Amino acid sequence: MASVVFENASRIYPGTTSPAVDKLNLTVADGEFLVLVGPSGCGKSTSLRMLAGLEEIDGGRILIGDRDVTNVAPKDRDIAMVFQSYALYPHMTVAENMGFALKIAGIDKAERDKRVREAAKLLDLELYLERKPKALSGGQRQRVAMGRAIVREPQVFLMDEPLSNLDAKLRVATRTQIAALQRRLGITTVYVTHDQVEAMTMGDRVAVLKDGLLQQVDTPRNLYDKPANAFVAGFIGSPAMNLLTAPVSGGKAQMGDLNIDVPASAGSSVIVGIRPEGWAPASTGFHVLVEVVEELGSDAFVYGRPADSNVQFASSTDEGAQVIVRWDPKNPPKAGDTITVANVPNAVHLFDATTGARIN
Repeated sequence: MASVVFENASRIYPGTTSPAVDKLNLTVADGEFLVLVGPSGCGKSTSLRMLAGLEEIDGGRILIGDRDVTNVAPKDRDIAMVFQSYALYPHMTVAENMGFALKIAGIDKAERDKRVREAAKLLDLELYLERKPKALSGGQRQRVAMGRAIVREPQVFLMDEPLSNLDAKLRVATRTQIAALQRRLGITTVYVTHDQVEAMTMGDRVAVLKDGLLQQVDTPRNLYDKPANAFVAGFIGSPAMNLLTAPVSGGKAQMGDLNIDVPASAGSSVIVGIRPEGWAPASTGFHVLVEVVEELGSDAFVYGRPADSNVQFASSTDEGAQVIVRWDPKNPPKAGDTITVANVPNAVHLFDATTGARIN
């Protein structure tokens, strides 16, 4: 096992001027499960492929343990990769697929069989070793791909959206299995996903990227409680944080009849961030015109638009933006109603209206 270090690592694809990954500085501790997350095109898969040696590095370097692997061939980096597409050989059995890399490496048959059996036991695949991939479910195929990586006993696991091809229920079950397995094996793991729920539930730490730049890396709880900027605030959390631009007067952000204290450095307007659970019904406050109510049994979420003209969505380009309020599921409002809410104590996040940086 080993740590992983990106030092000012950059990748610029031919024919482009903007880096796909721009001076990435990131350290993954020995045995840590780190998740790279962000929207499509943010550079997360490119970062993983740079670590695997599948993409050239145009600047900086990458270390695995104490070894600089920047110019080392992929096969010599002592890593194992799990892909989104499983990439199994259809003519081989499960056991043959899992042991193929060992066979190519010249490991004797007895040792190969031993490692395959041990991995199959870990992954609950013992009954399927003689089957071909076509006779397996999607979740079983993904576990075979995991087994193929495990038997190699690498220093680092790399996983590129391995659950994307699974249905929703199986995805939930498999992500808990992967997280539990990684903790049992203790192997350093870098996991790429666009799904922030996966990131929050699986990672020891989560690194959020946007446009090739690292926005914040921290524990899931700290990302949720103290996002470094408005992008992280809006990306982390499901449903998403409400991000609203409000005018500032007399040291207070004004949202309808709701006045929120802001620092003197806030300027003439500020982005106010409040999560759906950070609102509470009130007699006076911020007014929301209800458009849709999602009743989920244990919860209800109200989706609507600001009824107060002085409040706008922070992202003017987001046509689908809505105000989201968690509501009492036993007494939800109806579409067309106007509700009045105020923030609960310590629920407000403030961000600079120009840069998006956190200011409170």
